[in-house]
Amino acid sequence: MSRPQRPVSRRPGANTPSSAPRRVAKAPPAEPKLILFNKPFDVLTQFSDGEGRATLKDFIAIPGIYPAGRLDRDSEGLLLLTNDGQLQARIADPKHKLSKTYWVQVEGEPSAEQLQQLREGVELNDGMTLPAQARQLEEPQLWPRNPPVRFRKSVPTSWLELVIREGRNRQVRRMTAAVGLPTLRLVRVRIGDWSIEGLDQGQWKEVPARL
Repeated sequence: MSRPQRPVSRRPGANTPSSAPRRVAKAPPAEPKLILFNKPFDVLTQFSDGEGRATLKDFIAIPGIYPAGRLDRDSEGLLLLTNDGQLQARIADPKHKLSKTYWVQVEGEPSAEQLQQLREGVELNDGMTLPAQARQLEEPQLWPRNPPVRFRKSVPTSWLELVIREGRNRQVRRMTAAVGLPTLRLVRVRIGDWSIEGLDQGQWKEVPARL
């Protein structure tokens, strides 16, 4: 005589439609952002510092953005920031050779020979620089630097415009020093098609995120 089969017990929810693996919806990718910032003198191009120095966090409260390239603490002017890794790499990569325009206050009066040296390339300790565009400027209308530049009363100063397509460490300062024109003040005014026009020091604006 066969014994009646007992119903198979199931754990609650086992092998039922409700137990199917849930698909976690992925958050949509962040909208690409590109920020133009006019960096003041004595501000680090990073968002934190253990020594209490001024950083980008003191001026920009946008999460998830990072500098595309660098600008020395003792230099001023245009800094680009983005949350798009590909755009950041393309801006910072020397292969793309985005031109960078600097207004440079130097000690001394540049001669035609010194300007030609800058145009043809200057021998530095890490090799010859690429040819640059170089010309003398009338004193540009800029915000006052804080602290002010220290001048030597016995030595005249001049302004140059330099356009380079490299990004070596402290390159512009080393170039002007190599031809006998030490840099006193350095302001980056343009990277590619982006400029600081309309931005006072410490101000930023968002522009379309494309190269």
